[in-house]
Formats: sequence, C-alpha cells, structure tokens
Amino acid sequence: MKCPFCSSLESKVIDSRPTDDGHVIRRRRECIICSQRFTTYEKIEEIPIIIVKKDGTRESYNRMKVMNGIIRACEKRPVSMEQMERLIDQIETRMHTSMEKEVHSELIGELVMSGLKDLDEVAYVRFASVYRQFKDINTFINELTKLLHEKAQY
Repeated sequence: MKCPFCSSLESKVIDSRPTDDGHVIRRRRECIICSQRFTTYEKIEEIPIIIVKKDGTRESYNRMKVMNGIIRACEKRPVSMEQMERLIDQIETRMHTSMEKEVHSELIGELVMSGLKDLDEVAYVRFASVYRQFKDINTFINELTKLLHEKAQY
C-alpha cells in the first residue's frame, strides 16, 4: 500500500476491524519510512453481472430496475421497504453465488416472483401480470388458479 504522504510502498498494519455492515475491513496503517498513519479499506471485488435480456441484448445489472418493479407490485400492500430490500439482497446473493458472469433476465423475473409469492400474493399477481404479459383475462385466471392450487396443497 502506497503511503499518501511520502509514496513509500512499505507500511505496517496497526489495527484492523470490520465496518458496521461487515462487508468492508478498515485497516489503520503506519508508514515504515515517515511514520505517518493512514486508513485503508478493503472489500471483496465482486464480479460485475451482465443481464441477457429476452431479445438477446446485454446490459449491466441495475439494482434500481429490480427495486422499481418490486415497489410497483407492492404499492398499497403491507410490505415494508426492509422486506423488499431483503428480497433483492437474496436475489443478488443467488446471482453472485452462481458464479455466472451473465444472467438471463428470465431468471431474475422468476426469482422476484418466487420471493413475492412468499411476501404478498397480491404483489405476486401484479408482478406476474406485467412480467408474463397477460394478454387476456383467461391467462390471468389461469395464474390465479395455479396460485390457489399451490396454496391448497399446504
């Protein structure tokens, strides 16, 4: 680590501790040459995820796009922002642990629907109606029927 004061490449770690969220390590260092102290932060380098859309185009993953879809589906429903954030965190964890550099948008949509089904059935149906592009009332009724059958099996 290069000293910001004298540009020496030799320093020693004096103190090391995680930040509040636990995703970053804060290190207090002291330069061997000039004895000045400085702080560095270390975090895991995450592989950027590329989303492959239905039409084959690719774009960088955008958390806000997923969040906006979930917020729209949960409008006027008893689902807290914390629950929505947790759902997105679970989806992102699943994408990162798959170690795939490219993720199909269909997978994200299915993960959102699966999570919403557990959170709020109305939000699930709202999201599904847009995601699956219900063309008419029959496809809407078919989705509701599937949901009712799944619920009856519990």
